[in-house]
This record gives sequence, structure tokens and C-alpha cells, in this order.
Amino acid sequence: MRKLDAGRLVIASHNEGKVREIRELLGPYGIEPVSAAELDLPEPDEIGTTFIDNADLKARAAADLSGLPALADDSGICVEALGDRPGIFSARWALADPSVPAEAGPGEVTGDRDFNLAMRRVHDELEALGPEASRNAHFVCALAVCWPDGHSEWFEGRVDGVIAWPPRGTNGFGYDPIFVPAGHEQTFGEMEPAAKHAMSHRANAFRKLVAALF
Repeated sequence: MRKLDAGRLVIASHNEGKVREIRELLGPYGIEPVSAAELDLPEPDEIGTTFIDNADLKARAAADLSGLPALADDSGICVEALGDRPGIFSARWALADPSVPAEAGPGEVTGDRDFNLAMRRVHDELEALGPEASRNAHFVCALAVCWPDGHSEWFEGRVDGVIAWPPRGTNGFGYDPIFVPAGHEQTFGEMEPAAKHAMSHRANAFRKLVAALF
């Protein structure tokens, strides 16, 4: 297992909410995070079929282009009654352009994203299944760290909970306002960042990363 040295690390994401959360998680470890957007790096096509596949290809592309170690996250929400959808298509369900199919197959997520639209789709599809449909869901986060020489390490975290409606809270990002983690009453959107970081899928994956690489 290769260790990650202090210094610059590319966060291979153009998602401001995700970048902010990763910066907070990396804060104590002497890392100087710089986002792919700050370096004007393009977003690669997400052609993977799993969260780890997509995290790895994003980190690898950023490391190759920047010459720096890179960290990528691929994450999403999996709803039990919907066959674990949207899953790796979670960002595509938020595409505001109705001409772009939400599950058109592998490829870059382009266009404006509206997670209110995505959350409404989750709700509407659950409602269509009737009141007996399970509201169980889980978030998954896969992290990949890649170095310019091609070496990479992977970590995965998960948190279980249920889907709530209507959305609650303005903290977090993405599907956070409709996800209530098991054993809690607040959605991720209502929780303060420190409370979310103590239990989230991303935090669980980061704990594994920190134990292995620092």
C-alpha cells in the first residue's frame, strides 16, 4: 500500500459541493487540495459500470494531465425498491435538459444539473409503486487515488437509511435533503457538516483511505 505524502493533491471533480466536502475531510492531513476545475482539467467520459470503475478513471485522467497525485470520488444513491437505481446514474437523473436520457449509457455527464428534479423523480417512481414499496436506500462512495506513474488505490464506503419526502434542509448537496440515515430523524440536508461527516458514505470511505495512506 503506497502512502500519500503531504502536498498538492488534485480533487478530480467539478462538483463544488463534493470538492468542499473533500477539502474538509482532508484538512487535518497536510494536504493542499486543488480541484480539477481550478486546473481547467476536462471531465472524462464515465464509461465504468461500477462506482470504483468511474472513480478510478477520473483520478487516473487527472493524475495524467496534472502530473500530480489525484483523488476522485464516484458516489450515488441506491433505492431498494427501484432496483438500486439511480446508482451510478445519480448525477444523470439531475440533468435539466429533458433531451438527454438519464440512463443513456456510459458517458460524460453534461449540461445543467437540477437535483430538485432528481429527487422528484425518485419520489415519483416510488409513489408509482404504491404505499407498500420500501423506502430503504443507501449511499455509496468509491474513492480512487492515482499517481502519475499509474499506481492506484481504491476504497469504498456506504451508509444505509430511508427516503423521506418532501426534501428537508439546505445543507449538503445532491440527494441529501431526502435521505435520512438509519437511527436518525434528520436528513443529511438538515445536519450540520460535522454531524454528517461523522457517519456519511464519503466519511466511511475516507476513514479507510486515511488508515491506509497516511
